[in-house]
Amino acid sequence: MTATAHTAPRARARSRTGGPDDRGPKILEHVLGWTLVVLLAVLVTRAGLM
Repeated sequence: MTATAHTAPRARARSRTGGPDDRGPKILEHVLGWTLVVLLAVLVTRAGLM
């Protein structure tokens, strides 16, 4: 076996990047995401870019 075969299971176990939890409130995540989209659209149209 190679050295990468021994490190692969440990690397897979520690592959969390600190992103949002899967157990968190999904509705809050969707509302904040769409709010950001609407805010960006308003800023783009106000600046006359579209």
